[in-house]
Amino acid sequence: MTTSLKAALTADPGTERTHPARGHGATAVDATAPAAEDPGTQMIENPREVAPADARQLSKALFVRLAALEEGTREYSYTRATLIELNQSLVRYAAGRFRNSREPMEDILQVGTVGLIKAIDRFEPERGLEFTTFALPTIIGEIKRFFRDTTWSVHVPRRLQELRLAIAKAGDELEQGLDRAPTVAELAAHLGLTDEEIVEGMVAGNSHTAGSLDAGTDDEADNALTARLGFEDPGFERLENLHAVKPLIAALPERERSILSMRFVEELTQSEIGSRLGVSQMHVSRLLSRTLATLRSGLLAEED
Repeated sequence: MTTSLKAALTADPGTERTHPARGHGATAVDATAPAAEDPGTQMIENPREVAPADARQLSKALFVRLAALEEGTREYSYTRATLIELNQSLVRYAAGRFRNSREPMEDILQVGTVGLIKAIDRFEPERGLEFTTFALPTIIGEIKRFFRDTTWSVHVPRRLQELRLAIAKAGDELEQGLDRAPTVAELAAHLGLTDEEIVEGMVAGNSHTAGSLDAGTDDEADNALTARLGFEDPGFERLENLHAVKPLIAALPERERSILSMRFVEELTQSEIGSRLGVSQMHVSRLLSRTLATLRSGLLAEED
């Protein structure tokens, strides 16, 4: 980092210094001093391209300046924005830990930047802590909160979300020592939980992502899951109806049962039934109507 740039950052507002590298009487205006042609402030060119070591030194100077400025002023806003730009490398580093997730990296970087802004607003340089030490846990925590709250396909209680993470971490640790995947009992003993709680956490993990029913299976791309879903079989309803009407038919007189059998089993016409019984077709029709009305009333009474 050049001496003149650091001096410009630590100088009092409004102070002008001659830039030794430029010469010819050129001046470098303090980073927070209002420019003559613009009521804003002079910008540091390409803050994101500053080397990490220089960015740390610049950040220290900027945090000292930020503490002395009044919130809401142009100088305060510029200094804060410069700190955000200078420390974007922290966001990229933290986001890299989640590169294997299904979420777009652009979204993760945006969430990480929110965490960086929170860290800048909460940082207290007088405590003597390095900003990177303070900021990284805040950024990573913000990204984890994003995954916890917005990336689950269905709502899962926070307790189960945290249990899923604990099981995954314990599983990795045990697998390294056992050289195989741990059993439910081994996970329970390692975490001090019951087998039922481990199973519950594993089941909750299946809710993190959901597959499309229209997507094809691995073996057959054209065979969507919807093609293998069950459907309502009308035969079941028919079986239920037969089961319900069977005791009602058994309670009918012999002649009515015979008429029902000839009409609906043998599929005879009313005239053919009348010829067999020696009665008119009209009489068979009246008997059928009365018998069916009796059965219908019995079915409705059972439903009530």
